[in-house]
Amino acid sequence: MSIYVGNLSYQVTPEDITSVFAEYGTVKRVHLPTDRETSRPRGFGFVEMSTDAEEDAAIAALDGAEWMGRDLKVNKAKPREDEDNRGGGNRGGGNRGGGNRGGGGGGGRY
Repeated sequence: MSIYVGNLSYQVTPEDITSVFAEYGTVKRVHLPTDRETSRPRGFGFVEMSTDAEEDAAIAALDGAEWMGRDLKVNKAKPREDEDNRGGGNRGGGNRGGGNRGGGGGGGRY
């Protein structure tokens, strides 16, 4: 399982996160997603620790704590939904193409 960490400063680094969470156990992995278009941090991240007990201790201690001028939101990460189940429905769609829009081109009489 992993931990969701929200309301992070945009200046935070994986090393910053590791140093804070290491107080509660062994940090296996830190992931800080970035915006696809700007490559800037998105203000949240995920932390994986060695055991559930370590994760629980970190969540209990850090949820709501102020860090780098912000109140952290720390909880168990929810499983990511598949791309197909994200909502928004099927974006493909309907027959919007051309067809005969009138005009017909005149032509001679037969």
